[in-house]
Amino acid sequence: MAVRLLGYEVADLCLGKPPLRSLSVSATVGDALVALKTSEDNYISVWICDHSSSSKSDETCRCIGKICMVNVICFLCMEKNLSSPSSALKSPVSVLLSQVPVGLVRHVEPSSSLLEAIDLILQGAQNLVVPIKCNSRRKILQKSSKSPTIHNGREYCWLTQEDVIRFLLSSIGLFSTIPALSIKKLGIISTEFSAVWYHSPASAAAGAISDSLAEQTSVAVVDSDGILVGEISPFTLACCDETVAAAITTLSAGDLMAYIDCGGPPEDILRVVKARLKERNLEGMLEEFTLSNSSDIPSNSSSSSDEEALPSPTTLLPRSGRYSRSTSYSARMVRRSEAIVCYPGSSLVAVMIQAIAHRVNYVWVTEEDCSLVGIVTFSNILEVFREHLQSMA
Repeated sequence: MAVRLLGYEVADLCLGKPPLRSLSVSATVGDALVALKTSEDNYISVWICDHSSSSKSDETCRCIGKICMVNVICFLCMEKNLSSPSSALKSPVSVLLSQVPVGLVRHVEPSSSLLEAIDLILQGAQNLVVPIKCNSRRKILQKSSKSPTIHNGREYCWLTQEDVIRFLLSSIGLFSTIPALSIKKLGIISTEFSAVWYHSPASAAAGAISDSLAEQTSVAVVDSDGILVGEISPFTLACCDETVAAAITTLSAGDLMAYIDCGGPPEDILRVVKARLKERNLEGMLEEFTLSNSSDIPSNSSSSSDEEALPSPTTLLPRSGRYSRSTSYSARMVRRSEAIVCYPGSSLVAVMIQAIAHRVNYVWVTEEDCSLVGIVTFSNILEVFREHLQSMA
């Protein structure tokens, strides 16, 4: 019975989780950019620690937030930073944290129950920071690390919404008939989402991109008839580099989808971005964009075959091979701009599997004619399980 799940603790979900790489709150945006480019994870945790204190309590060293490449991209897209992105990178990392709603990251004890973890997520938490054991050998190795994982002699990991959903899916048979019910019948299709017209400027969606990042959703791209064409997903943008800010500044929403697609930006779109940066006299951004993409545009004498796709902007990131081009790729390594969709009649378990398979926290809901109905998020799904678990408590 599902009542068995009530006995699980947060520590049970932390088995095998790697320690968090961290960044000090005193770092700069440029430091954060370097850390993100050398990390295996999309997010870096930001910590504030009082090393002068003799106390070893968690209160003297706490994770106060998280940042990803999308935070950097949205920051560079701000009007004040367009002319000199290099100067913007010297800003304190706290300017990125100001974009992140309070409460997204919460510290919890390993003994906290699964039900308590779900409650915190439903209250708005996205990452639950949990202390884990740290052996003496790891402590020695960490002394010379520029991105430490140890704080006051302890290491930490964090649980995400995906971790909890994946755990519940592994025990889905304990939930009676609920998993087979349609998302429409369960009433979890939300009509509150961000959308942008295909031909509208991508810059007009910058605010929506930032909001969708905070909400762990996406920005739908629709045509004039309300048909879902694709999406501008923070999950996709997180796999790109900071020069995508130039594409957001100059392209339409539709062209931006082509730019960030896993196939890489077409040559003509790269040239459009450069031309429009010149038109707007954004010399600083143009210089950064040109340096990053100069190797992406082949010369006219190049004799590459049709099968040799242009490099993706993600190949600019030296992230331990995560972004190397390949004809086969995982959804986490490189995301397409094609939206992940289901239908109102899709079952709860089918939607859960679909989202986890694509490593996203949401699935778009459309009718058979591809007209957009709404969105189902992990938070919507957790509300269903929370209600059922509460009835068993």
